[in-house]
Amino acid sequence: MAITVAVALPVVYLAVRTIDDGEAAWDIIFRSRTAEILLRSMLLIVCVTAGSIAIAVPLAWLTVRTDLPFRRMWSVVLMLPLVIPSYIGGFLVVVVLGPRGMLQQLLDSPFGVTRLPEIYGLAGAALTLTLLSYPYVLITVRAALWRLDPGLEESSRGLGLGSWATFRRVTMPLLRPSIAAGAVLVALYTLSDFGAVSLLRYETFTWAIYTQYESAFDRTIAAALSLVLVAVAVGILLLEAGFRSRSRYHRIGVGAARPPGLARLGRWRWPATALCAAVILFSMVLPISVLVYWVVNGASAGEPLGFEWSAAWNSLYVSAIAAAVTVAAALAVAVLAVRHPGPIASVCERITYVGFALPGIAVALALVFFAIRYAIPLYQTLGLLVFAYVVLFLSPAIGSVRGSLLQVNPRVEEAARSLGRRPIQVIAEVTLPLVRPGLVSGAALVFLLTMKELPATLILGPIGFNTLATAIWSAASESFFARAAAPALVLVALSAAPLAFLVLRERRLETPAAGARRESRSEGREIDFVRG
Repeated sequence: MAITVAVALPVVYLAVRTIDDGEAAWDIIFRSRTAEILLRSMLLIVCVTAGSIAIAVPLAWLTVRTDLPFRRMWSVVLMLPLVIPSYIGGFLVVVVLGPRGMLQQLLDSPFGVTRLPEIYGLAGAALTLTLLSYPYVLITVRAALWRLDPGLEESSRGLGLGSWATFRRVTMPLLRPSIAAGAVLVALYTLSDFGAVSLLRYETFTWAIYTQYESAFDRTIAAALSLVLVAVAVGILLLEAGFRSRSRYHRIGVGAARPPGLARLGRWRWPATALCAAVILFSMVLPISVLVYWVVNGASAGEPLGFEWSAAWNSLYVSAIAAAVTVAAALAVAVLAVRHPGPIASVCERITYVGFALPGIAVALALVFFAIRYAIPLYQTLGLLVFAYVVLFLSPAIGSVRGSLLQVNPRVEEAARSLGRRPIQVIAEVTLPLVRPGLVSGAALVFLLTMKELPATLILGPIGFNTLATAIWSAASESFFARAAAPALVLVALSAAPLAFLVLRERRLETPAAGARRESRSEGREIDFVRG
């Protein structure tokens, strides 16, 4: 409840500012122009969410359950688009696929193509956001695939079902919570994005809000529009709740305490590899190539490329703190929602998702308003900045932790309680080891999102506190693209290193065999406790 109240502070601020403006704000909310922008936003959400699921689910299965060549390498690089800011991705689409972009120049000489079709609008925005946000679904589905009992699929095959029928009737229903959690994150991320839609000239709700905040300087109208954004986010969460079933996703018996077998792709190995390579080419290689081009071009022109390495340390430091605090809060909310379902638990869980849909500048200004009015010592402190990150990125952590917790049989925890363990001991010694994959995935998501967060860092960061995101923004705002590219490459490298470490360790951490060994050790400790 405390976490829910804290996360709801920005929404309370938006309501207060809207009420202060009176009827004028409500006239803006219910005008036809607002409805038109809202419909455009919803269309973009549907396209990006469907595209992300279509890309992520096959990639998750290929990198976890098949003999895909270099699958551990693909496991790392396929998640890296999370570290690419949307405005860089949007700029790339314009440069490469624009009417007179790089692709048109390549096709001009041999084929006489003088102009490509317009990439601006829905097509360009949907393509950019899909390539940058599919890892939200990928990382949650991969964590769920590692936890699935291979005996269920083997039983299906033994009863006469083929590979495709087993995947459709057994594997996919078990992955439903993780797919839903990732889809919600994609939808909310698309709802709150500004960089890609502004560069590709697709007017969405967030664009209108940013225009009021930054151009018109009318925070009251922007607050009223943000309230509509909150209503849309709540509608998305209610829709996702309607698709949830009451089925159980954990094992009833002891299950198969061994890693899942790898499906042999045979003649499909290289087409599957080509699919992974194509996704990485458009989502990661091309953006990195543009950044490298800017650096090389700036260096050849004699432009200084150095930047303060303290910004890199600040990014790592604050991202690590935000990841730890956010995962701890996510565990509390996930345990309440999964183990004690009911109206209160449902409301608490869904409120935490609202912050992810709000623009970072709206959350930051709400916390500034709160700090100045009621908590002056917190103003411009690192603690308030970390709190903003928790509000913004709590939902990705909850999605990962909730998916893992659903696969833990509650009878294991009940057995520990019957043997004399207190609730806090059960969580520490039984629940936490079993949901470790979800905790690791959630921490990785929060870390990556915090590394590239810009508006909240600019507004709430202590005086003199610079991060890689603020360094990129400062250089780009002054048109020093080479100076902006250098910290951007460092940001990608620093974000890739911990992500690679987590993915390379996930087989040992997330296989059912490892879970069974942890359960055996826990059972041994419980037996020794009873004997003593």
